Amino acid sequence: MAPVSMPSALRYELLAKCSVTKARAATLHLPHGPVPLPIFMPVATQASLKGLTPEQLEEAGCRLCLNNTYHLGLKPGQATLDAIGGAHKFQSWPHNILTADADVSFQMVSLLKLAKVTEEGVRFLSPHDGTPMLLTPEHSISLQNSIGSDIIMQLDDVIATTSPDLARMTEAMERSVRWLDRCIKAHKYPERQNLFCIIQGGLDLDLRRRCTAEMVARDTPGIAIGGLSGGEAKDAYCKVVDTCTGLLPEKKPRYVMGVGYPEDLVVSVALGADMFDCVWPTRTARFGNAITARGVLNLRNAAYAEDFSPIEEGCQCVCCRSLDEGGLGITRAYIYHVTAKETAGAHLLTIHNVQYQLNLMKQVRQAIIDDRYPTFLKDFFAKLYDDKSKYPQWAVDALKGVGVDLLVD
Repeated sequence: MAPVSMPSALRYELLAKCSVTKARAATLHLPHGPVPLPIFMPVATQASLKGLTPEQLEEAGCRLCLNNTYHLGLKPGQATLDAIGGAHKFQSWPHNILTADADVSFQMVSLLKLAKVTEEGVRFLSPHDGTPMLLTPEHSISLQNSIGSDIIMQLDDVIATTSPDLARMTEAMERSVRWLDRCIKAHKYPERQNLFCIIQGGLDLDLRRRCTAEMVARDTPGIAIGGLSGGEAKDAYCKVVDTCTGLLPEKKPRYVMGVGYPEDLVVSVALGADMFDCVWPTRTARFGNAITARGVLNLRNAAYAEDFSPIEEGCQCVCCRSLDEGGLGITRAYIYHVTAKETAGAHLLTIHNVQYQLNLMKQVRQAIIDDRYPTFLKDFFAKLYDDKSKYPQWAVDALKGVGVDLLVD
């Protein structure tokens, strides 16, 4: 028996729908301000986005970022969070926060010898000192109540999408539903924090349909599609997203967890998803890589030693825009000079990469509002690949399934 509907601290304002694909543009009204959808959410695992200050993240246009529930529960700890009044004050962030147990899920999926799942919860090793820990649905919600995040995620049972064990996949899906019921019961502040459920079921579309029906019946303020980005084939990923979004309520946000490559974002939006997150833009910056509309540039390469152009022409991040305007700015040559020697290189590339992802979703949103998203998709892939024969087949097939043929002008 599904519990009664819970209070909601959000409002989903649908602004436009693509006349061809399943893409939507909306505004998500949250306790710490409005959030434009579709959106990419940068990951600030330990209440800090590596390489950026809160002011720089705000200047980039971010209005919703992620924190990791259990990291903050360990350090600074629940008592400190309660004393200061939550993570917004602790990290000096005036906008919205979403919290999830990503590292616990990683141990559940990738390090099963370090994690044991029972009906009680997840026993795993602390990411700080290797101490055995237990995370239950109730404790996860208690931590998130102390963090004060605007969106909180249920604890779910996650296994690798590539697992051939259908029985274990079914068990994980059914347990995730039971754990959601425990999370709903434990949630103390539904009037100011939004609990999202997480659809599980691996790559089995029947399991995904069963789980979606159960999760929708709980009527949580938002719904996530979880357990993906775990090494599965992209065409299988697209089938899961397409199947789930087709069964979800129109007036609720849809969050695909752990997705962050630009191609994944624009295709997933066409399949009906609204919200995404990934550590990739910041992590790849620390390896000297810049995200651009024409692909990723490895600025550690000596070919850029005398390249005095901006990281990307037309980019409005603080690194690129001054140079575009004829003033002092950051060149590719400068990034090449410092990226392997100074933390400044990673810092500057993080600014650029985060700005790129946020701006990409801004462009996506406007294209949907203008009802020209199919054209946007064709232009996006034409810039990214110089030849249609190089287009990834999974993207061609997925978009064809929602009415866009990338191979036809």
